[in-house]
Amino acid sequence: MIDHASNQYAPPVANVQDVAPTAAPGELRYFSAKGRIGRLRYLAYTIGASLIHSVVSGALTAALGAAAGQTAGTVVMVTSFVVLMWFTVLCGIKRCHDLDMSGWWSLTLIVPLITLMWIFVPGSKGANRFGPPPPPNTTGVRILAFLLPVVCIIGIVAAITIPAYNSYVVKARAAQAANQASPR
Repeated sequence: MIDHASNQYAPPVANVQDVAPTAAPGELRYFSAKGRIGRLRYLAYTIGASLIHSVVSGALTAALGAAAGQTAGTVVMVTSFVVLMWFTVLCGIKRCHDLDMSGWWSLTLIVPLITLMWIFVPGSKGANRFGPPPPPNTTGVRILAFLLPVVCIIGIVAAITIPAYNSYVVKARAAQAANQASPR
């Protein structure tokens, strides 16, 4: 046995009391305003809800549009939009809680710069007054969250290349027609 009091080469031993134990992550409540979600999960959930809204409302509108007329399609679109907004507000409230702010700050979602702040500013470390920290992100959450930048980049590239290609096709057809019309 090594006696730490008499051995000058023994490592120092200290009882540190100022380090708080890490809080266990909280549980996810998808349809509740209580709890916290991190920035990546907020982005993934809102993107996922928008995608589900688009697919479901489009399919139901197409199915009901021919059979029941314009009124059924309008009712489906409005109802699905209200559900989407409800879920988005719940996610916004939980994101505010992660930033240790009141859920009423979710009303600032209509300001684009504040929405960017919600995406780029990390939440509180450890537990805050709204509960324990959110659980770690899963692979599905990461994939869904990074889907938005990929779709935006593809959209920007398509917005640039499709008109350029159409202009090229028009010029090529005009040149081909001019070549066929000229006598040889």
